[in-house]
Amino acid sequence: MSVPHRQIRAVHTGASITVYQAYDPAIAGPAVAAQRFVPPFRRERMTWIKPSFLWMMYRCGYATKPGQTRVLAVEITRDGFEWALGHACPSHPDGADPAEWRRRLRESPVRVQWDPERDPHHNPLPHRSIQVGLSGEAVTRYLDRWTVSITDVTGLAREIGQAVRAGRDVTPMLPDERPYPLPEPLARSVGATDTAISDPHLP
Repeated sequence: MSVPHRQIRAVHTGASITVYQAYDPAIAGPAVAAQRFVPPFRRERMTWIKPSFLWMMYRCGYATKPGQTRVLAVEITRDGFEWALGHACPSHPDGADPAEWRRRLRESPVRVQWDPERDPHHNPLPHRSIQVGLSGEAVTRYLDRWTVSITDVTGLAREIGQAVRAGRDVTPMLPDERPYPLPEPLARSVGATDTAISDPHLP
């Protein structure tokens, strides 16, 4: 099946969307225990959230890279996720007027970029996956308002990594990621090429 070049795919419900992050145990452990990010997590730094599980696996090497040995599935509100997209600026101009893009970059608390999606072996695919970088007000909202739950999925990440290395088909093991129904204005704002506004999987 053909996949739009820039499409958000994620585990989501009518009220929430799941994104992934990978951290050192010193940050991940307290976050899971508190069900919110707490010190030593630093609010002052930009934090990147990724709806694609396989892109997260590519980034953290199935939870084997230093500083990324604990993988967290963070369920956040759809309202929060869409607020982030609505206040985002692309990390690159993408054909926009350079001066206007630089102004928007300075003023926006959120960055978005589209990177090649990855297969289980980390090979790049023709379509892209969104990464969302939060800073300033967006981080505060993420930590204090948007987070619904934080689940440690390190065991799943390592199990899938082992299965990949053994040459097994890991498709049944992967999270059920479906196209996320972006409202048309948000799709245009972040440069998505899938502008569906209805979700046939939900009532």
